[in-house]
Amino acid sequence: MPVEKTSPALMARLGGGIKHYFRRELLPLLADLRLAIALLLAIALLSIAGTVIEQGQTLAFYQANYPEDPALFGFLTWKVLLGIGLDHVYRTWWFLSLLILFGASLTACTFTRQITALRWFSRTWNFYTKPRQFTKLALSSELPGGSLSALIPLLEKRRYRIFQRDNALYAHKGLVGRIGPIVVHASMLLILLGAILGAMTGFFAQEMVPSGETFQIRNIFDAGPWAAAQIPKDWSVRVNRFWIDYTPEGGINQFYSDLSVLDQAGEEVKNKTIFVNQPLRYQNVTLYQADWSIAAVKVQLNNSPVLEFPMGQLDTGGAGRLWGTWVPTRPDLSDGISLIAKDLQGTLLVYNNDGQLVSTVRKGMSVEVNGVTLAVVDLIGSTGLQIKADPGIPLVYTGFGLLMLGVLMSYVSHAQIWALETEVGQLFVGGRTNRAQVTFERELIGILDQLAQPELATSHEDRKLSASASGSNP
Repeated sequence: MPVEKTSPALMARLGGGIKHYFRRELLPLLADLRLAIALLLAIALLSIAGTVIEQGQTLAFYQANYPEDPALFGFLTWKVLLGIGLDHVYRTWWFLSLLILFGASLTACTFTRQITALRWFSRTWNFYTKPRQFTKLALSSELPGGSLSALIPLLEKRRYRIFQRDNALYAHKGLVGRIGPIVVHASMLLILLGAILGAMTGFFAQEMVPSGETFQIRNIFDAGPWAAAQIPKDWSVRVNRFWIDYTPEGGINQFYSDLSVLDQAGEEVKNKTIFVNQPLRYQNVTLYQADWSIAAVKVQLNNSPVLEFPMGQLDTGGAGRLWGTWVPTRPDLSDGISLIAKDLQGTLLVYNNDGQLVSTVRKGMSVEVNGVTLAVVDLIGSTGLQIKADPGIPLVYTGFGLLMLGVLMSYVSHAQIWALETEVGQLFVGGRTNRAQVTFERELIGILDQLAQPELATSHEDRKLSASASGSNP
């Protein structure tokens, strides 16, 4: 069968139709302020949901906290929550789609309104050469006998930037007020780009590491689809020491971890002691001090070698944190004792097999129990680390900095003044501003008054200079 070929003319018409649809239909829709506000509200509501609902937890956690009967709010169960991705809101396809759509809306608004307004402004540098052009301005006046030579010093005094061509004049000040909205839009685009980059390439991990152990980041529970490149494989971390500072009342004041980053040869490349709000950063990965635990207890029975027994956290029903282990006191394991600890201060409770408290012992001390001498050599703590990599953070921080700068710039009033001196000795003056209209009107009226009565203006300036020189009030 012969193959039908598409003619170049048809392809050109199709391309022109798509271009026309994009310019006339799609671009105005994306630049619509109502769409941007709706997208922003949707993103805010979903962000609130991602803050309220615990992110990245286990299936058992969601089953326990969001049961099917009774369902939260009558519909929110663990099946619904996991089904629509509310357990990882910021990495779902629909949340990222909202961010991309909002970014497209901001981009469309920037190019169709802000950039267009800036181009229009560049065209306003064309001098007004005909008196009828001043009728378009909201504030304008005609002064018989006025001149540009009298107007220029008055504008210079008020810090206007002046451009003159023949008998026409253009002056403006506060240009940053026109650029501010563009900076705000650009900053929001940077923030969105950083958020999308972090969601796609970042990861979040947790590690519980005993003091003295070396680990590589493995326990990753939340990661973007392109996060593999961010997970370190050529370096590890050693927990040199973990300790807790306690208050005089026995409460926790602060807990610390002395960490060393090791290269593949085991050589230390960075060392830092971290604590809450003082993390360790290395190659775009940040390690935060987040939790702690008791890993093991070292004991000696009579003259035996030092033995290490792991300690596990006990279920207290929310009554507090306790760790315990069982230590045999006979070679055939027919009898033993339980050791219970609540912190790393070194005090342990000793229970027999019947669950009765028989003694207490502190680190570095010993006690007689079940016919043996039990000496507690050490309690080994574990540091709980939260590990995060988010390549989008620099973009987000830069965006927020630009956002604050753009907002401040937007508050600056941009004022423009045009003037035309005719051959018959008439001076046309007019102007406009984008904000602070009343202040601008007062300023322009003051300029016009001085132009209308130059001798009074000169006398007034002389009086001010004389008073300033004599130190008295004018």
